[in-house]
Amino acid sequence: MTELDNPIWSALTSAHSGMARLNGLAARYPREVSPLAGLREPTARALADLRAMAEPNEELWLLSDGPLDLPAGWKPLRARHIDQMVSTEPRPVAPDAQLLVLGPVDVPEMAALVELTKPGPFQPRTIEMGRYLGVRGADGGLAAMCGQRMNLERHREISAVCTHPDARGAGHSRKLMLALMARIRAEGKTPFLHVKTENGAKIVYEKLGFQVRREIYFSVIAAV
Repeated sequence: MTELDNPIWSALTSAHSGMARLNGLAARYPREVSPLAGLREPTARALADLRAMAEPNEELWLLSDGPLDLPAGWKPLRARHIDQMVSTEPRPVAPDAQLLVLGPVDVPEMAALVELTKPGPFQPRTIEMGRYLGVRGADGGLAAMCGQRMNLERHREISAVCTHPDARGAGHSRKLMLALMARIRAEGKTPFLHVKTENGAKIVYEKLGFQVRREIYFSVIAAV
């Protein structure tokens, strides 16, 4: 098994261990950072350890090889297979003055763009997971962004790739991803990401040198 086979657990027990909450066979990010949680193994014991760290009705997002057999204390909300894609080769990138490093002051706009485009969860402290880059439009508003999410020993995830509907077609996502990919490579790590199997963005990712490594099972569960 490699670290990408269990990426959330791998992140929380390696490069992101400083922000991890651990209990036995389970680990999670703080609620204000991300709903992602990982299990050392997909067992009832591990899920019980995770339940001890969850508030009633709190939703947590997990990745596993297949469907989870939920014990008492959990209810399923939604689940499906998604694709895990890995960058296969470095890509050249030229400096672009349009690309901005986003910070805490930008979080309200970032959250609004995520709410509009639905690339995945974005919490008040998600920005602490890594570097986020953005592009502003002519009106000064945030037109596009993407950032680093899970940080593993040898890999780093690109996430929250999104563009405002009024700014699509300008190549913002490609430029942002190339810049983040170059930064991850400079750290000595390999970029990876997760995407819905039917998402048309997969074509863009493939053109950037990403290949599907495997299907992985995505579950959202709620504590009861």
